[in-house]
Amino acid sequence: MSRDQAAEISATGVTVDVGDVTTRYLLYGLLPGWFVPGLADWVMHRRSRIEDTAGTKESLIHSLMMAEVGIPIALTLRYEVNPLLLTVQLGGAAVHEATALWDVRTAVKSDREVTPLEQHIHSFLESLPYGALSALMCLHADQVKALLRWGSPRSSEAESGGGAGRADAWRLVRRRRPLSRGYLAGIAAAIGTCVVLPYGEELVRCVRAGRRNKRRATSDEANWRAGKGR
Repeated sequence: MSRDQAAEISATGVTVDVGDVTTRYLLYGLLPGWFVPGLADWVMHRRSRIEDTAGTKESLIHSLMMAEVGIPIALTLRYEVNPLLLTVQLGGAAVHEATALWDVRTAVKSDREVTPLEQHIHSFLESLPYGALSALMCLHADQVKALLRWGSPRSSEAESGGGAGRADAWRLVRRRRPLSRGYLAGIAAAIGTCVVLPYGEELVRCVRAGRRNKRRATSDEANWRAGKGR
């Protein structure tokens, strides 16, 4: 199949631009859909009373994972995809996967019950970044080639490649066609509602429970010492 044939597919007599459809899927399907398993995972943490088991440590790990995914997403929404941004995206995905393993290990060691349903939710949270990244790399194959060629003897070829000039390869470049303010505002509102608020509430709940348990332990120790001194 030629590149022109791959770019346009005729379906029921309607010409479809694959790149445009994929972009719309990422913006209006995958990214908003990402919030659903994230919110469901928070519900699982609340049901298993994370504040009384893994506590603040695991909640902070959750915040770290949000940042590992959120920063590459925020950059992608504002800047052109180039070798620098691809490196940030790939690095974020790899670090997020390592942190996810740390997260589950922390939960299990704390005796917090991680149910099969929660594990299934985790599978979505782990696979969706790779699904989004793979689709984005297909859309920007020229930038992937530029990244792979960088530092190689043939790197001079990437310098003159369309859209992959070395002058812009390793710096953030504003989108030539910025996303609408309405879309960015909607995504920001969804992040605030489905990520920041619930996981912020979780962290506050864990911190309060930790302080309460510490005061209780201090009081119990003081009572024990007082009883021992009689």
